[in-house]
Amino acid sequence: MELPHARSPRRGADERDELAELVGRVARGDEAAFAEVYDRLSGPVFGLVLKVLRDRAQAEEVAQEVLVELWRTASRFDPARGGVMAWTTTMAHRRAVDRVRSEQAAGDREERAHRADVPAFDEVTEEVEGRLERERVRRCLGGLTELQRESVTLAYYGGYTYREVADLLGASLGTVKTRMRDGLIRMRDCLGVDR
Repeated sequence: MELPHARSPRRGADERDELAELVGRVARGDEAAFAEVYDRLSGPVFGLVLKVLRDRAQAEEVAQEVLVELWRTASRFDPARGGVMAWTTTMAHRRAVDRVRSEQAAGDREERAHRADVPAFDEVTEEVEGRLERERVRRCLGGLTELQRESVTLAYYGGYTYREVADLLGASLGTVKTRMRDGLIRMRDCLGVDR
């Protein structure tokens, strides 16, 4: 017996295919297709950004920036690398984190100006180490299967629960948990993290 709100795997796949087709049309300048994509993605994008920023006004602004970026970069979408939802939520997460970092950096600059006598940490070293770590994570994500990568990306970058990931991907909860477990084991091994 299927629950009234549960989505069948085929319906989820149909929605992913339809979104991919709509983004293809957006890439060719189809404004009606963009309006449809906007209607479908604005809610999830705003929700994700709000979770990260916790400020409604900033979340609205960042969500708008993400959807404008989708319009401008739709031609870069590659369905072989994942679904539209994962692609868009990854953009949204990055933008939101960038905004948090920007706000934090501004606060840090002000604090350093007030405490000029305290030596600052080596910002160049921190930035280089951060970039190297992000590159390692990207490389390891690239070693996952498409399904594992999409599940891990939605959960860890998108901030979705297992149940929400299952709903977004149109897959059963057990399947998503298995993908996540296997993907995280591969990530741990790739990153050389001790258990």
